[in-house]
Amino acid sequence: MTDPFPAATRDPYLGVHAVNVYVRNQERSLQFYLEKLGFQIAFDGHRESGERLLAVTPPDGTTVLALIQPAPGSPQYQLIGRSTHVMLVTDDVPARYREWRSRGVRFRNTPRLRRVVYQHAGSPGHDAAHAPQPPGTSAPVWGGVFTRFEDIDRNCFELVSLDEISRAVHEQRRVAAEKQEEERRARQELEIAKQVQSRLFPQTLPALRALEYAGACVQSRQVGGDYYDFLDLGQERLGLVLGDIAGKGIAAALLMANLQANLRSQCAIAVEQPEQLLRCVNRLFYENTAENAYATLFYSEFDDKTRRLRYANCGHLPCLLIHEDGTVDHLESTAPVLGLFSQWECPTEERQLLPGDTFAIYTDGITESFNDRDEEFGERRLIEVLRRHRDRGPKDIISAVFDEVRNFSPHEQRDDVTLIVARCRNGAV
Repeated sequence: MTDPFPAATRDPYLGVHAVNVYVRNQERSLQFYLEKLGFQIAFDGHRESGERLLAVTPPDGTTVLALIQPAPGSPQYQLIGRSTHVMLVTDDVPARYREWRSRGVRFRNTPRLRRVVYQHAGSPGHDAAHAPQPPGTSAPVWGGVFTRFEDIDRNCFELVSLDEISRAVHEQRRVAAEKQEEERRARQELEIAKQVQSRLFPQTLPALRALEYAGACVQSRQVGGDYYDFLDLGQERLGLVLGDIAGKGIAAALLMANLQANLRSQCAIAVEQPEQLLRCVNRLFYENTAENAYATLFYSEFDDKTRRLRYANCGHLPCLLIHEDGTVDHLESTAPVLGLFSQWECPTEERQLLPGDTFAIYTDGITESFNDRDEEFGERRLIEVLRRHRDRGPKDIISAVFDEVRNFSPHEQRDDVTLIVARCRNGAV
């Protein structure tokens, strides 16, 4: 039987499990539905009592008829041979009529046209093949070819074609199914993008004698525009990089990947000429993105031999350098953001780090997290957390910061949250 409503379009949350059809002999009825109507077995089993559970379905599986064999003399037994009030829908009643009739199915009438019109809004219609249409009523809301047939126990079913209501429902289901499929594909693509982007974050951490460090990113969506990286620059130097792409979602993630690729491809010139590296990165980012695309970036390189930190802050939030005595230095911006200007200069600055010094590079997803009173987490709270936990390892410090932010702002995360923490080890290098 051809089903106008494919299985993929059925509402996954609400449906009819089965319709009971009372028969005298389950096995004989099963043969009728399989051989005459082309149905298939939906399930066949037994209860603990030994009662057989048997159901059949059309090949598409959209209708399930439970074939129940009641005890003789029971109220259900009296229902055998009556109308089931089951209406099966097909797109071509005459063709189905000829096919089933040739197999010996008994029909009560030849296919005919039925029209039902509503008396007024919200009222039930009336069956009138040739009834006059009420004044002011448009085309019938129900109209189609129908016939009635019987199974081997003379249980009566209706076979109807698609009417206007059915076609409208079918179209709604088709549109809903397409939307669900689009959403499924979008979720699948986002999941793939998430997996790809996760591989863009550093997978290994080059070992240093004088510095322990870690980084983490928690995205507000499945993918985002925050970026951090650890670059092995050679000559016992490490690049610690954190960027924030303007925007969110897939678009920001693509720009993030672009920025990461530019940095990694150009980092060979970083040790001797970091300014030239950043100029190249800016030029590539400017040329390969839309004119309104930009990124803030904090680029730094740590010399493991001298404990010196050279950095460039390209329009990013100041890096927080917390000394062992608790005092704080702000490594402020040294250059404009990346990607907006073709002619762009990026001077660098340096800091000498001492044992016990801790520095944190972060994105505004941390400081601009809001609580229920619409207060920002802010830099002051971040500094307090960093001071309170500065004797712990970088991973533990990051966990502590993220926990504080989540407790402060327990509702849905608005922006990506990214943090690098590095701590100068005590002792001689």
